[in-house]
Amino acid sequence: MKTDIQIAQEAVLKPIIEVAKKLDITEDELELYGKYKAKISDEYMEKVKDNPDGKLILVTAINPTPAGEGKTTTTVGLGQAFGKLGKKAIIALREPSLGPCFGVKGGAAGGGYAQVVPMEDLNLHFTGDFHAITSANNLLSAMLDNHIQQGNELGIDPRSVVWKRCLDMNDRVLRNVIVGLGAKTDGMVREDHFVITVASEIMAVLCLADDMKDLKERLGRMVVAYNFQGNPVTAADLKAVGAMAALLKDALKPNLIQTLEHTPALVHGGPFANIAHGCNSVRATKTALKMADYVITEAGFGADLGAEKFFDIKCRMAGLKPDAVVLVATIRALKYNGGVAKADLNTENLDALKAGIVNLEKHIENIKKYGVPVVVTLNSFITDTEAEIRFVKEFCEERNCDFAISRVWELGGEGGMELANMVLNTLENKESNFKVLYDDETTIKEKIEIVAKEIYGADSVNFTAAAEKQIANLHKFGFGNLPVCMAKNQYSLSDDPALLGRPTGFSIQIREVYVSAGAGFVVVLTGAIMTMPGLPKQPAAFNIDVNDDGVITGLF
Repeated sequence: MKTDIQIAQEAVLKPIIEVAKKLDITEDELELYGKYKAKISDEYMEKVKDNPDGKLILVTAINPTPAGEGKTTTTVGLGQAFGKLGKKAIIALREPSLGPCFGVKGGAAGGGYAQVVPMEDLNLHFTGDFHAITSANNLLSAMLDNHIQQGNELGIDPRSVVWKRCLDMNDRVLRNVIVGLGAKTDGMVREDHFVITVASEIMAVLCLADDMKDLKERLGRMVVAYNFQGNPVTAADLKAVGAMAALLKDALKPNLIQTLEHTPALVHGGPFANIAHGCNSVRATKTALKMADYVITEAGFGADLGAEKFFDIKCRMAGLKPDAVVLVATIRALKYNGGVAKADLNTENLDALKAGIVNLEKHIENIKKYGVPVVVTLNSFITDTEAEIRFVKEFCEERNCDFAISRVWELGGEGGMELANMVLNTLENKESNFKVLYDDETTIKEKIEIVAKEIYGADSVNFTAAAEKQIANLHKFGFGNLPVCMAKNQYSLSDDPALLGRPTGFSIQIREVYVSAGAGFVVVLTGAIMTMPGLPKQPAAFNIDVNDDGVITGLF
């Protein structure tokens, strides 16, 4: 059986100029990064801004398991299937982070015969967007510490610096560091921290900004520290906005690549879904809606994280109204949620399937809270039995959900035809009455409780004394009307990754709450969630190599 990277490397790619012609984009409206990658120019985005919007389809999933769900694979395959049906469709995805690529997850370009390519470029440096974000983040850190060193005119309390440095790598030893050691000229000694680049507020800002003007305004609002009087100090106060924007000028433009079947794909931005809001950029999504009749996008991890944030943060801010949701599950993952060990998932087990399908049930219920029609798709494995498939199909149909099998990993677009036709049928016959889960005017504490109880299924929410004080200060400084961005583990509906299925009778623990004022949301840390991941004992990096001819192996 061929690996994903072997399939990708054997593919015959079309020059990106030819792919762009499908969307009526001329060569002059592209900024080329070699033969197979390009950025969409500002001039093109301005030209199409008054076009009617296409239909917006969100692909999300049940909680991820070691058995794999195939959300990105389904997204890509669905786009390819639309192409086979003669539909003008485009895919809008996030860019992968180097951290997971070299850590546990491996590459993130889809899989099998449903991938976006060039796969190696996408998973590694791509067009440099993440490097630009890292540089802008750390420029702000340098200017902050330099301001303190050069007299501290703003009266910044070094004990109240909240801005963190970043690196796009899983490096646990950088979570907590001491900076400024050495001579007096080396800066003031203080505790500092690193986050992974995809958790940087600048990543969230870039992905939520409409244009350069909006980007600069958001960058200026970012809170970096508090002064000795306890008032916030912003990036604008440090006069860092212009220089950061200059570093981000090209990164603000969406990237155009293709699938294995030459379906256009806009891949742009990549905030983590368990830490940040987990969606590709607003610019890419809005531009895609002007470029095609159908836009297929995804949100990170399970629907409790990615879809909730897509709806309550991205759609709220950008005025987007999704027309349908595709909810991805696998029989293997459902059985895993039912208590079956990974080694035993290939054996038919209807009892475990019945026990684990409650996870899917909860996600169906959650999506319906937003008024959007749901299509459940089973990402097919050869070990799935007819009895297991029939059980899931009947379970979904009993809950008024359309259902389809997806075989895109094995067959590409051809394997997604059943799903594509079902999505088209849903779009035609079921109206979306999209609404967000809570109002802006709801208090921060109430917003947290609504998400925890309605989406996660928690009985109660416990706030630490520190979190209570932080929430009070956020209201004091005028941040109470912002949506909440819940930072939670992805493996469970609860904040305990060991509680699989549909846990009940649990509490969500809120340990820290802080504002991302530029992004426009309040970050809520639950449980033991980390903003700088670490590498596992056997990282994926062990298997990655490049031969004498420059061919990369082991990415996935």
